[in-house]
Amino acid sequence: RYTLAVIGIVLAFGKIGIGWSKVQWLIAAMTVGLGFGLQEIFANFVSGLIILFEQPIRVDDTVTIGEVTGKVTKIRIRATTIRRWDQRELVVPNKEFITGHLINWTLSDNILRREFLVGIAYGSDTAKAERILYEVAKANPLVLKDPEPIVIFRAFGDNSLEFELRVYISGIDNYVPVWHSINFTIDQEFRKAGIEIAFPQMDVHIRSTPKN
Repeated sequence: RYTLAVIGIVLAFGKIGIGWSKVQWLIAAMTVGLGFGLQEIFANFVSGLIILFEQPIRVDDTVTIGEVTGKVTKIRIRATTIRRWDQRELVVPNKEFITGHLINWTLSDNILRREFLVGIAYGSDTAKAERILYEVAKANPLVLKDPEPIVIFRAFGDNSLEFELRVYISGIDNYVPVWHSINFTIDQEFRKAGIEIAFPQMDVHIRSTPKN
């Protein structure tokens, strides 16, 4: 559209007898002035061309730019529209996608990994806890079989034995449902097995002093 507009203006000037030699100095002066006044707009314009050619984002991609996460609904030459999960639309200048910190969750594929941290009380049966975490992951229909879920005994923490369950899901739309269902099931299964999910504790020792 911009190219056609420029060509149309040039042809129109030619028809009314205004040639390039008559307006080149005026255009040069205007270009310098606009260059200083419209730096941001020009930067967004160029960034829009880079996005269209390199395609770091596409319509329907799920992206995170800064603190905003959502689905790309429109890509224009100056700005891109992102629909957030609360259905609000945010118009982001294209410069942010080129110079800012961009995460494209669906650029090459839609497989995502989700980690679940679980701390169990000292003295708990660690082998049973590991087995339950694997069972919870394999029983969830939204968790992929390939790559397989992984359970890691991460550390001996200050107040707990720290485990991490890693699962892989297909598509960002399954992220929140898996987040909810896995956490809910872990709590249920650990309660049934008598495994206590630890919480921060502090021992306070009161020391009495002799009365005067």
